[in-house]
Amino acid sequence: MREIFAGMPWWVKWIAVPVVAIFVFGGLIASVVGFVIGLLFKVLVFVVLVGGLIFVIRKFMSSSSSRGDW
Repeated sequence: MREIFAGMPWWVKWIAVPVVAIFVFGGLIASVVGFVIGLLFKVLVFVVLVGGLIFVIRKFMSSSSSRGDW
């Protein structure tokens, strides 16, 4: 493989080959990137919901314990 690229001009190695790779694998790359972004978004929503639930429970528990002091 190295011998094949050794005789080619620089623009073939650095422009033509990546363009062909993006053309061939573009749909796969886009679907993988979309899946990763969707997964990160779902993880973020999960963390926010769990954090909010913990916040509400702590707020409720602290207010109910302070009412018990009366």
